[in-house]
Amino acid sequence: MHTVKRIEIVADSVELGKIVESLEKHGASSYTIIHNVASKGIKGTAFDNSAVTMLDNAYVIAFCHPDKAKSIVEAIQQILNKFGGSCWISDVMEVRSVRCVASI
Repeated sequence: MHTVKRIEIVADSVELGKIVESLEKHGASSYTIIHNVASKGIKGTAFDNSAVTMLDNAYVIAFCHPDKAKSIVEAIQQILNKFGGSCWISDVMEVRSVRCVASI
């Protein structure tokens, strides 16, 4: 086990390309994207019932080495400042398994 930073982002789907590009450019080793998320924040409530996917919210969870977190957050903050969104960072422990058991 070792410590990594978990970066969670909720943003408009229209900004996903820029967010993913920034994550990769600044060293986020892995990430997951969940589309059509419903949320409530200071701007109100966003539901996933829109027929237009570009107007939906997306949730991104990424992990990186602690030394890379500051540059990632600075890049993400510039994107979120245009259309809004939220970003959270926390310390977590990563457990990697390299001994996979395929038989059940």
